[in-house]
This record gives sequence, structure tokens and C-alpha cells, in this order.
Amino acid sequence: MQEKQIKPTQLKAEKKQKAIAIMRDCPTSPRKMRLVADIIRGVEINKALGILRYSKKEASIRMEKLLKSAIANWEAKNENERLEDTKLCVKEVFVDGGRMLKRIQAAPQGRAHRIRKRSNHVTIVVDKMVIAENK
Repeated sequence: MQEKQIKPTQLKAEKKQKAIAIMRDCPTSPRKMRLVADIIRGVEINKALGILRYSKKEASIRMEKLLKSAIANWEAKNENERLEDTKLCVKEVFVDGGRMLKRIQAAPQGRAHRIRKRSNHVTIVVDKMVIAENK
């Protein structure tokens, strides 16, 4: 059995279509950021920007800025293509836990409780939208 090999030129062409933006150490809990990430996963970019713009969540402000950065990265990679002519979508969004700041809060009877101030890392991948053809 012979494994299917991808040619380097084909791999390079696929990589050129993708644009990645990463935000590190965002001072929001990963759980709250994942709620926003789940909303825009797989959505066309203009619709995703609209969703983020009118969302009540505080995390959506940071996510909108990151999505705009990913779009700008795609434009920088593909200078000869117009953004209006291509249908881009949010191909991947994932949120990882970042560093945790540990703080102390005073508790009754001379004790102390530990407060964990969580942060996260967000990665967005923007790619051309794949349209499924029905036969």
C-alpha cells in the first residue's frame, strides 16, 4: 500500500489561502471566550463581524478585533485578490487556557481564599469558503 503524498507546490498553495491570527494572554476566562467562539465558527466573515459587533458579551469585542486582524493577514498574503470577490469564512476558532494569576481574598475567621484570575489564548483561521456541489 502506497500512501498518498501531497506535492510541496500544492501544500504551499493551500497554505497561502489560509490566514491565522493569534491572541495571547487575553484577560478573560476561557469558558466565557468559548461561548463567543462557538457562535462564529464556520460562519462567513461579514456575517461573523456583524454577530460580534452586536453581541452583548464583553469577549466579543476582543474576538472582533482578532477576526479583523486575521482578515488583514489574508489580504497581506493575497495581494492580487480582492476581498469582496472571495467568500471567506472562519474555518477554525479555538480557545486554550492561558496563565492563571493567583490572588488572595480575605475570608472569615482569619482565613484566606484563593482567587484564580484566568486568561486565555485564542486562534482564528480564515480560509476560502468551500461550496458543496450537489450531483
